[in-house]
Parts: sequence; structure tokens; C-alpha cells
Amino acid sequence: MSSAPVASTDVVIGRSRRPLPIVTLLRATGPVGIASAVVIAAATFIAAFGWLLAPYDANLTNLTNTFVGPTGGHLLGFDVQGRDVLSRLLAGAWTSMLGPLAVVGICITVGTVLAVTAAWRRGATDAVVSSGLDVLFAFPAILLAVLAAAVFGAGLLAASIAIAIAYTPYVARVLRGAALRERSRPYVAALEVQGASATTICLRHLVPNIMPLIVAQATILFGYAMVDLAAISYLGLGVQPPNANWGVMIAENQSGILEGTTLPALSAGIAIVVVVVAFNLLGERLFENTRKGR
Repeated sequence: MSSAPVASTDVVIGRSRRPLPIVTLLRATGPVGIASAVVIAAATFIAAFGWLLAPYDANLTNLTNTFVGPTGGHLLGFDVQGRDVLSRLLAGAWTSMLGPLAVVGICITVGTVLAVTAAWRRGATDAVVSSGLDVLFAFPAILLAVLAAAVFGAGLLAASIAIAIAYTPYVARVLRGAALRERSRPYVAALEVQGASATTICLRHLVPNIMPLIVAQATILFGYAMVDLAAISYLGLGVQPPNANWGVMIAENQSGILEGTTLPALSAGIAIVVVVVAFNLLGERLFENTRKGR
């Protein structure tokens, strides 16, 4: 085969559909998006090194300090069991962000595979995948997580998998439309003429070209997953005490609100709100940019 068709195809792929670098995507989100990314980076750092940053043992109890307010060396005071609130806040970042990360990883992976498969094969495969997604749409994430806890026992793993299953159809439905548009691009036909396999085209070209939309979906879903998992932990079906977790901290210290000691519960609630808002703001701006770049 001559080299001319290859050069022509490289032009179509390289100039028209080259995926944007992450740094470029972030710059396009503007000041709000960049500020949100900074908050996310800080939260990620705390989640990774929270146990090392915590000034005290997050599980060390002292009932004589129950709901004692801020004092020297204890900036946020003590919780219902006399544990340092700041230490539990830092240590609890790990489980509070690990669960949403697992949810996003599972639903984005499965959703992308389903979307690309349906868009590439179309016909009966597309119809079967779409019907299966319609069935999953009927199950709320919280309900699936509660059912998973009832069957497999309370814990972060079962809740994360259940919520990931509930989120998958939303991911697959959005990405399927993008994959269908990408499937109709001229470079796909050119690659097929050259003898490239479907797997090669999808993995090396189609998926990278819809990656900005995948990143936007993952960012938005992370915030929703954090709220849902915090609610599950609050209900006692997720992370189990005495393990530190922001949802658990709210549940454990809600009685302190009635007693006028709001910091133990409020600090965990604020942490969830700040991180979720940051993910949502960044995700919405990334999504808007992908729509403008169609």
C-alpha cells in the first residue's frame, strides 16, 4: 500500500481530532475551574497523607473531653467520645474520597466500554445495551446501596459497587452519543480502509477523542458519589465506627448540635460541601467546554 493514504489519514487525525492535554482543558475552565482544581488537589493530598498530618491519634478516646470546645493544640475541639476533631477530619478524608474514587472508576470504565461497543456495532448490540441501561435507570443509587448492605453486610465496598452500578447507565448514555458522532468521522473510515482493527481504532483513536467528555463525566459523578456514600455512612451502612469518615462524623456528633457544640458535625459537613462543590463546578465547566468543542 502506498504511503499517500497514510499521510492523508494522519492529517485528519492529527489536526482535526487531536485530544487536548489536561492542562489545556483546565485553562479553558477559567478562574472558577482552576480554583476548583486547586481545592480538589488539596483534598486529594489530605486524603493521601491525612493520617500523617493528623496531630493526634484519630481513634484515641477520652470521655472527660466529650464535646469540649477548641483549646490549645485542639483547633476544632473534641467529639462525642473525646477524640480530636481535626485529627479525625484529616484521617477521615481517606475513606471519604476513596469510595467515590472507586465508584467513578467502575462506572466510567464499564460505561465507556458499553457506550463504545454499542456505538461501534450498532444494530442489535446497540438495542440490547440501550434496553439494559433503561432497566438500570429504574434503580436509585441509594436504594441499591441499602440492598447491597442488607445482602452483603455494611461496608464501603458493597455500597461503592452498588452506587457504581446505578451510575453506569448515566455515563453510558452520554458517552454513547459522543461515540456515535465520533464513529461517523472520516478518519474512522480511513483507518478501516487501511485494515486497522475495531479494537485498535477504538482504543487508540475513538476513546482518546472523547476523553474530555469522559473526564467531565467523571468529575461531576465524583461529587454525587461522595454525597451518596456520605449518606450511606451516616445511616450506618457504609464505613463503620470507629473508623474515621466524614459521614460517620456527622452521624456520631449530631447530638452535639442540640447541646450547642456544632464544630464536630459541622466541620465534617463543610468538608463534604466544599469538595463536592469544587468537583461539580469543575465538572460543569469541563462539560460546557466539550459541548462548545463539538
